Amino acid sequence: MGSTASTRNGTWRNWGGTVLARPAREVTPASVDELAAAVRRAAEDGLPVKAVGTGHSFTSIAATDGVQIRLRLLAGIRDLDREAGTVTVGAGTPLRRLNTALAREGLSLTNMGDIMEQTVSGATSTGTHGTGRDSASLAAQIRGLELVTADGSVLTCSEEGTDEERAVLAAARIGLGALGIVSAITFAIEPIFLLTAREEPMPLDRVLAEFDELHAENEHFEFYWFPHTGSTNTKRNNRSAGPQRPVHPVRGWFDDEFLSNGVFQAANWVGRAVPATVPTLARVSSKALSARTYTDIPYKVFTSPRRVRFVEMEYAVPREALVDTLRELKAMVDRSSLRVSFPVEVRTAPADDIPLSTASGRDTAYIAVHMFRGAPYQRYFTAAERIFTAHGGRPHWGKINTRDAEYLSRVYPRFTEFTALRDRLDPERLFRNDYLRRVLGT
Repeated sequence: MGSTASTRNGTWRNWGGTVLARPAREVTPASVDELAAAVRRAAEDGLPVKAVGTGHSFTSIAATDGVQIRLRLLAGIRDLDREAGTVTVGAGTPLRRLNTALAREGLSLTNMGDIMEQTVSGATSTGTHGTGRDSASLAAQIRGLELVTADGSVLTCSEEGTDEERAVLAAARIGLGALGIVSAITFAIEPIFLLTAREEPMPLDRVLAEFDELHAENEHFEFYWFPHTGSTNTKRNNRSAGPQRPVHPVRGWFDDEFLSNGVFQAANWVGRAVPATVPTLARVSSKALSARTYTDIPYKVFTSPRRVRFVEMEYAVPREALVDTLRELKAMVDRSSLRVSFPVEVRTAPADDIPLSTASGRDTAYIAVHMFRGAPYQRYFTAAERIFTAHGGRPHWGKINTRDAEYLSRVYPRFTEFTALRDRLDPERLFRNDYLRRVLGT
């Protein structure tokens, strides 16, 4: 199935295997005009419309039994403005293609997530992020949007536009597909730079005791904690004057392919078949990766291949609540009979000004829990979600959660600002589906 979603016999399936949908029809527009026409036709036929990227969301945010819009032909760089420091790309452009194209031009995004399989619009619409002390999510780097709205008109939104266009841009950077279909995105870019990555194992107790310093002293800090152990693997990425010293190809293959994908996959197969082996496997996994330091261009440091299929829940908590939240998560796992073979990933983001951003208005820490695809995850995720929500956690829009509009309106101060804009742009709910009904209300 490769790195993206798949369609067989008219049934669409997401990457994680958690969502199936049977669209009434699929449309793959080759231009913005064709996209607008497809939206108008769907409205005439009384069918809901959803755009879909590579299916990397674990939620049913892109699922529809109406018209499924594939954006893969709306791809590539439309405009590169070195003076303004912006690039405009078609919404269906995979992040991998954007990153490599920018690198060829000696340019880069400021920050990015840890995989590059998603499309630019799928990643930004769900609030995809990496880790950063000062630099925020992909959506926070958006400077302009082209949006096809429910009446089939094309809105071009920029910071220089009318009050309405600026209001739409402010919210639609993370729009959940609820405000219209994004057809192009303008990102802020900068001259390419080097990052020195320092990866090393560290005891969990030390990471938690020194978390504030580790966060303050590094531009990009994250760590992975291995449940059933007191061990973590930490990652610190900081800008560097060079020289460029990439990971040696053999070491890179051994760490990133053999250990992180091959051996890890095999360990997960064993753990799924014989859950009692998981704590032992976790101890081995946590010690397998040794310390390494390397210097390279941003996308080669920020991103890595993820070939082991999994399901994921991620919550954003106030940064000051991170240590308590993680201690509670560890205590819950330790006293339960759960067997968790995947590490827990912890990242950070500064507060931003996007209404439905998980970092909206508050400095944020992210805690992501994963389970190997095919292993029962409900009990673990339910227990974890109870801990996250007790701290006012906000779920990642593209990852498994059970929250509804009533809860979300309490943890997002600007929630009603977003829903009011939705009422204006899509009063008939052309872009509706069950997921949006749950998280945004009727």
